[in-house]
Amino acid sequence: MTGTNDPLHGLTLAAILERLVAHFGWELLAQQININCFKTDPSIKSSLKFLRKTQWARDKVETLYISTFNT
Repeated sequence: MTGTNDPLHGLTLAAILERLVAHFGWELLAQQININCFKTDPSIKSSLKFLRKTQWARDKVETLYISTFNT
């Protein structure tokens, strides 16, 4: 058996962020996770650049994804 218990297995950071934006929109996402790349002129590209460099922010995005879609 080669299954995994990781709910993010096989998902890219881009896919996670795109689904969160589609679900919440940028404004609500910024309320959930208070980071500037979600509040000031947000885009998938700029947010991905920040999240790839900033582990604590990426952790928050992944946690929100899990709590939103895997309950």
